[in-house]
Amino acid sequence: MSDVILTSNQYGKAENRVVRVVRDTQRHELVDLNVTSQLRGDFLAAHTEGDNAHVVPTDTQKNTVFAFAKDGIASPEAFLQRLADHFTSEFAWVSGGRWAAEQYGWARIHDHDHSFYRSSPETRTAVLVRDGDHTAVISGFHGLTVLKTTESGFVGYPKDRYTTLQETEDRILATDITTRWRYNTMEVDFNAVYDSVKDTLLTTFASGYSKGLQQTLFQMGQAAITAHDSIDEIKFSCPNKHHFRYDLSFCGLENPGEVFYAADRPYGLIEATVQRKDSPADESAWAGIAGFC
Repeated sequence: MSDVILTSNQYGKAENRVVRVVRDTQRHELVDLNVTSQLRGDFLAAHTEGDNAHVVPTDTQKNTVFAFAKDGIASPEAFLQRLADHFTSEFAWVSGGRWAAEQYGWARIHDHDHSFYRSSPETRTAVLVRDGDHTAVISGFHGLTVLKTTESGFVGYPKDRYTTLQETEDRILATDITTRWRYNTMEVDFNAVYDSVKDTLLTTFASGYSKGLQQTLFQMGQAAITAHDSIDEIKFSCPNKHHFRYDLSFCGLENPGEVFYAADRPYGLIEATVQRKDSPADESAWAGIAGFC
């Protein structure tokens, strides 16, 4: 058909699970990543003519990931930047791409030199998107479950004939934090900022009275951006993990907020973006992110 054209496209090797052990001394270090590499550029002939002259094999991309790990992994973001620099300089027709990583946290067993256990409740994430001279870095994490047993309520909402939810000024607030934040510079100590953002979000969640998860997410995002000049935007996707006070009157017992039923579904899903005022948006950086964030 002559009336169709090729538009956006990318390809690569997904989910390269690489574990790097630093064995310079008897006390080993461990970094555990899941890396995806996808290239963008002049691949028209490969699609329209089956000409593979510009197709860097996905196997080559996989091998590059593991070879680069030999030189060390300072941070997921820095590792992705090295991959981006390599592929866009090694192959003239590769103008950019998308590189992503998940990092799984390990800690020492009783401070042992070479024995570890999976320690981090959350999975750290990093995405680097390059388009010509423009590079965007997005960091974050998912799977961090938080809960406060009081200082949360939900009142003042509209009610109609389908509303059964009772207002409360004292409830459990719990969620699984999924978040990603976009940097405005590459001159960042990514590990230090990651630790700081996580601590800021946890501190803000725990502080003060929450009138709703929406308010709490905005306060968390506001605190993270205020604390870090290198961050222009942060997104959240957080389920409201409902805990309902269980009615024990059937057996003559009172329940003053001590026994709850933890409902896993259905759940409220609260999503929000907090952005530094007057900072430029970068929708292309988020285009490959599944879901809200």
